[in-house]
Amino acid sequence: MSGAVADLPAAGEATPSGLGAAPGSTVAIAPSLSPNQRAWLRFRRNRIGYWSLWIFIALLVLSTFAELICNDRPLVARYGGELYFPLFHNQPETRFGGDFGTPTDWKDPFVASQFSKPGNWAFFTLVPHSANSVDYFEKLPSPTGPSATDWLGTDGSGHDMVARLLYGFRVSIWFAIALTLVGTVLGIVAGAVQGYFGGKVDLFSQRLMEIWGAVPELYLLIIFASIFEPSLLLLLVLLSAWGWIGLSDYVRAEFLRNRSLEFVKAARALGLSNAQIIRRHVLPNSLTPVITFLPFRMSGAIIALTSLDFLGLGVPASTPSLGDLLRQGKNNLDAWWIIFPTFVLLVVAMLLLTFIGDALRDAFDTRKS
Repeated sequence: MSGAVADLPAAGEATPSGLGAAPGSTVAIAPSLSPNQRAWLRFRRNRIGYWSLWIFIALLVLSTFAELICNDRPLVARYGGELYFPLFHNQPETRFGGDFGTPTDWKDPFVASQFSKPGNWAFFTLVPHSANSVDYFEKLPSPTGPSATDWLGTDGSGHDMVARLLYGFRVSIWFAIALTLVGTVLGIVAGAVQGYFGGKVDLFSQRLMEIWGAVPELYLLIIFASIFEPSLLLLLVLLSAWGWIGLSDYVRAEFLRNRSLEFVKAARALGLSNAQIIRRHVLPNSLTPVITFLPFRMSGAIIALTSLDFLGLGVPASTPSLGDLLRQGKNNLDAWWIIFPTFVLLVVAMLLLTFIGDALRDAFDTRKS
């Protein structure tokens, strides 16, 4: 008997012939996949959502490093036999033969003529404009149409549209990520406390949430915008104060369902504390609605910031934003190059996030193999 047991193959090894396999052949035991691995395979099968994720990541990376793509200062310059890196430190104009000690204006024709001399050169980015740079030597009034120097024209303030779109997209995306993260953390904490403890804690918390959710959010935004100087931090705090309520309801429902399951009762019997049970057992099994809703929450945050900027209640005028471009497009209806690219960029971002959200929903649907 002991010899027969010793001859059995270990887990993961090939099975010899005679144990359900054809003579002279071996059968490999396939390793089982974890739930996260199976979810990733289901996500990859959704080709639209999978490639939308990579396109969105590419746009996020490009906008994050916008200074390396759109900048009115050169990446590297050579003058008088010395190398300079104006992108990181802009030298005064006197260093390049000018009369003033102010930072160099690289659009100044005099500066351009200095670097056109033999031995001197300046290497600019792909788009030689930044979000707030204005060409004061432009002869035509703003907004100007697309040209060789401004591929998508300029807005009503003379800013290059390509740079304004790229920098504005970066502000919208990172604000949406920050708002989504803060709202998700608050929603998970509130929903976990209500769903796990239940009873009077749940009842009292639900009444407080109903009162807090009835507060007119837009009116408070108008009031605070008139009192404080508009900023991204102020918008993040105000929008986060209400952005967690909807998500907490889903987390609460998951905790109410999972807290009565057998593995939670076994954890209590083993003497684990409530915090350990929530962190190790209940929370990991309650995150499916949280993950599937993340792209849709991000799209909602982008729309919220764009809408507030359009109404003049968002970021300061010096901060590039897509909502400000939409407002300028409304005020300059004949300048189609302002509103059309902005609208297309917003639609593309919303579609990408929607496709990613649909793919995540399918990935965490355990009914699909």
